[in-house]
Amino acid sequence: MSEQIKEKDKAVQSRRGFLKGAGVAGIATAISVLSDTEAEAKEVVVEKGSSGYRETDHVKSYYEVAKF
Repeated sequence: MSEQIKEKDKAVQSRRGFLKGAGVAGIATAISVLSDTEAEAKEVVVEKGSSGYRETDHVKSYYEVAKF
C-alpha cells in the first residue's frame, strides 16, 4: 500500500512541477510580448574594394586596453 502512495505522490509532484514551469513560461512570454522595447538592426554600408574594417575610436581604445 505504501508503494502506491509513493507513486501517487511522485505523480502529484511531477504535475505540480510542470504547472509551475508552464506558469513561469507563460508569464515570461507575456512580458516579452507586451514589452515596448524593440531592437533595430543598423544598416552598414561597405564601399567596394573595402575590407569593411575601420579603425574607429572604439577600436583604438580596445587596442590600448588589450595591449597586444
